[in-house]
Amino acid sequence: MSGWFASDGTHRFPLRVYYEDTDAGGIVYHANYLCFAERARSEMLYLLGFRQTEMAAPGGDATGVSFAVRRATIDFDAPAKLEDTLEVETRIVDIRGASFAVAHIIRRDGRVLARADLQLVTINRAGRAVRLPEPVRAAMAALYETQTDRTRDASPSS
Repeated sequence: MSGWFASDGTHRFPLRVYYEDTDAGGIVYHANYLCFAERARSEMLYLLGFRQTEMAAPGGDATGVSFAVRRATIDFDAPAKLEDTLEVETRIVDIRGASFAVAHIIRRDGRVLARADLQLVTINRAGRAVRLPEPVRAAMAALYETQTDRTRDASPSS
């Protein structure tokens, strides 16, 4: 299950809330929203043609790199519950030398439940920051441009 890219360039990932995702009150435990964001981001990379296991392996275009979360902020608007079907929207919001930022919006039936903004850094096998591999950067930049163009198109003209 990889989800899909919407016409606005965002990645959409559906998921169902399982018993393991909930707390004693029957709602999604707050930390699991980060897990949902991770799944969506990983599936976005998968659809772009990048396998994180291959990227982390020595050799190839992305010699031994992986991504580490540097910063995460989450705003909660409403709870998700057991057996809810959710959709996680992922948008690239920034691309830098060694890092990139994504915004995730988690919805149920179109209603925003949570927003998670994350900054990730590319690290080598020794855990040191390194430049984002060029093939990954190019794929993300293409998505970013599509998203930026859509945002501009949707802006009211002055």
